[in-house]
Amino acid sequence: MKLKGKTAIVTGGGRDIGSACAIKLASEGANLVINYFASSTGAEATVAKIEQQGGKAIAVQGDLNKPEDVEALVSKAVETFGGVDILVNNAGGLIARKTIAEMSLEHWQAVMDLNLTSTFLMIKACLPHMTKGAIVNLASQAGRDGGGAGAVAYGTSKGAVMTMTRGLAKELGPDIRVNALCPGMIDTDFHNIHTPDAGRRGLEAAAPLKRQGTSEDTANLVAFLASDDAAYITGANVDINGGMLFS
Repeated sequence: MKLKGKTAIVTGGGRDIGSACAIKLASEGANLVINYFASSTGAEATVAKIEQQGGKAIAVQGDLNKPEDVEALVSKAVETFGGVDILVNNAGGLIARKTIAEMSLEHWQAVMDLNLTSTFLMIKACLPHMTKGAIVNLASQAGRDGGGAGAVAYGTSKGAVMTMTRGLAKELGPDIRVNALCPGMIDTDFHNIHTPDAGRRGLEAAAPLKRQGTSEDTANLVAFLASDDAAYITGANVDINGGMLFS
């Protein structure tokens, strides 16, 4: 077990990629603190699965745009498990597809807060409790290519997460490594809601690997970056897209 005795916080851990990350990290021996906003059923199911496999996990509700909720989440992790070694910033989303012409300032700010400000707040709150460890941010292929139609705000926020990742790698090294993932088409509710099925089938056909990615594919990479197997990797924004974009 590569993460035995470590404590990991996974934000947005109630479903899809977040849930898969929590289960994978726990399988490597980490204690899990799973944040969720509305997916309480999924978060509790993830805790139950981890416990059934002999691991330790708790679920904590919180709005990560509220500093008080962020502080409560981190305090609960420290109180329960004694510290923080790994932070996976997975919370985020598109909210809705809107062109710049139809976009309100409120929508723009909501997307920035959901994807970027929440990441800033989580990192800032965890740092006093992390003497060594790893931070893994979930960026997006949209941060490289701008995203699809109506995703300018989302792509911009994820591009900022990528830049934050590079800057923090310099600022927090050598004791804390900071990396990010840039997922492409992963089979999750994100695309169930925001991407037409015909478009997904087209991307499958065009991808060299001829399929969409899975939450488990993504979780495996997160676990690698969080472990000492990635001890000489920091400041990287790693593509995971089945070959749809080479950076």
